[in-house]
Amino acid sequence: MTKTNSIDIRSVAAHALLCAALFALPDLALAQTSPFMTGANSLQSNILAWLTPVAIILVMVLGAMAMANRMSWGWCICAVIGIAIAFGAPQIVSWIRGMFGVG
Repeated sequence: MTKTNSIDIRSVAAHALLCAALFALPDLALAQTSPFMTGANSLQSNILAWLTPVAIILVMVLGAMAMANRMSWGWCICAVIGIAIAFGAPQIVSWIRGMFGVG
């Protein structure tokens, strides 16, 4: 029985195919999502769905109270800042994460 230095073509082809698949489709390996992120995204969209009509009504009430001269402008400024924070939360979080270098 002699030892030959021949390379098995099938194993080389299998390795080449595997490497090509790993390099061509890296997103499939990293496409795992956590149940926490799914729930957090769902909660965020539900809160925004409820908050949209509430914010519209709040702006209407503030406008009516301002026309009747029955409110402090501090309330109006706080309401506008609160609405901006509520609807801008995803951008604020990504901005803060970018400042600290957290993906």
